[in-house]
Amino acid sequence: MSFDVVIRGGKVFDGSGNAPYTADIGIRNGRIEAIGSIDTRGDREIDATKYIITPGFIDIHTHYDGQVTWENRLAPSSGHGVTTVLMGNCGVGFAPCRPHQRDMLVKLMEGVEDIPEVVMVDGLPWNWESFPDYLNALDNRALDIDVATQIPHSALRIYVMGERAARKEPPTAEDLAQMRSLVTEAIAEGAFGVTTSRNMMHRTKAGELAPSLYSETDELKALMDGLVDAEAGVFQIIPAPDGDAESEFSILRQVAEYGRRPVSFTLLDVPNQPGRGWRSVLEGLEAARADGLQMRGQVAPRPVGMFFGLDLSLHPFTAHPSYRKIASLPLEERVRIMRDAEFRAQLLSETPDDSNPVTLNLINAFRASHEWDKTPNYEPKREDRIESRATVAGQTVEEYAYDLLLKDEGKRLFYLPAANYTEGNLNAVREMLGHPDTVMALADGGAHYGLICDGSFPTYYLQRWARDAKEEERIPLAQAIAELTSRPADTVGFTDRGRIASGLKADLNIIDFEALSLHVPTVNYDLPAGGKRMNQLADGYIATLVSGEITYWQGEQTGLLPGRLVRRGKEAVS
Repeated sequence: MSFDVVIRGGKVFDGSGNAPYTADIGIRNGRIEAIGSIDTRGDREIDATKYIITPGFIDIHTHYDGQVTWENRLAPSSGHGVTTVLMGNCGVGFAPCRPHQRDMLVKLMEGVEDIPEVVMVDGLPWNWESFPDYLNALDNRALDIDVATQIPHSALRIYVMGERAARKEPPTAEDLAQMRSLVTEAIAEGAFGVTTSRNMMHRTKAGELAPSLYSETDELKALMDGLVDAEAGVFQIIPAPDGDAESEFSILRQVAEYGRRPVSFTLLDVPNQPGRGWRSVLEGLEAARADGLQMRGQVAPRPVGMFFGLDLSLHPFTAHPSYRKIASLPLEERVRIMRDAEFRAQLLSETPDDSNPVTLNLINAFRASHEWDKTPNYEPKREDRIESRATVAGQTVEEYAYDLLLKDEGKRLFYLPAANYTEGNLNAVREMLGHPDTVMALADGGAHYGLICDGSFPTYYLQRWARDAKEEERIPLAQAIAELTSRPADTVGFTDRGRIASGLKADLNIIDFEALSLHVPTVNYDLPAGGKRMNQLADGYIATLVSGEITYWQGEQTGLLPGRLVRRGKEAVS
């Protein structure tokens, strides 16, 4: 009997971290059925003799909770070799949710994850109320990649406590018992964990804190109790980046010790963080492992930064009164108005005003950003900051920025490397990436449509660390591929993917490793209600297969949509 697909003669990196080998791979009914020298023909034959073959990449930190309900392709992740995403991170999402609470979740997601309210109002079908309802709705979706879920704490808190969730009211014993029960129910129905946030930057657009930020340790333990009762699932949390690193890790360890379930959390090199920062956390992880606790830090492979631009969510004049009057106009019209000398003078005379202090802080941070042209530069020199260039030009930052923003007819991008770049290099990133208790993550696909475009992390990681790094800091390719496949799979409990082995799901990438490269992000108005988002393309991906079907060929979509909801404990292939 013939195979559905046979991939011939590629260098196979099986995801284990072991040395590669040359082999054919035979695929039938969505599964890998044979590896080695295959005589039997396939209905589709792919010559991979010049390429590497990897398992499909697994991204365990995304926010596709809304996008998955209104479109079939989970870009940008699916264009970077990712074949499975885990969403519902940072305690935000859209289920469970009672009908009268929808506006609360929309406004929360708008502020925390930079998804415009109009996009969600137009795009979300709201054909669910409970978390099991949400999973059932996702069961009916056909996608280009697989999705898996976690139950988000802020949504859960609102569902249980109503308006009290957004005020500084502690939960009652009954509230905690209900949260615990609903977490257990979600895990039993197929969620892979529960998520929460302690990040004070997580606010609505108006500046109100996310409900999870009013939680004390007893509430975190109630969420962990839900996992314990289900005897499964991972506890994902983003600590307070402005808090003392040792104190924050102590809270995470308390939760891990209390429930003895795996804990996964955001780990960053944060500027001016009190305490000893990320180094102390790595030491804490080592001690936790020695004590038998399962704790893993999620690490980004490059600076965690953001983009500014006239066609994006923020720029130096976003909160200026005169700009707000023209903000809803098409870009072309805004550029025309801003080129008027009288308007320029008026705008430069004003100061920004916003009810959200985070917005004002981000706008002010523009001065440390860097201008991008035609090539991505994630490791810019400090002397190239806008504020430095403005000083050399004898202008204020605002004066200098005004003219730069109008380049490319208002489409010029500016990149701010924030966390993970405190010393102006990626030395801290490399040390965190090489640690046995961390995993590469934090791409945030499906969120921050007009601020961040990090769904390209897998491409960047392979290009920057496994190919282009200096020899002394280079990550061996086999290890790097394991970091994108088996390690995230093991972190959250995927058992049928993340490795190339007979019987496992046929999620695969065929890659021209030497040709891997990233494009500068572009802004597309293709969200519901004409909403905008950034997308970033890559070169070097010959083919991506999901359940044995070729979803991308030479970087182009094939139109096939084999991706489905993955429920914990159940296989994705029927």
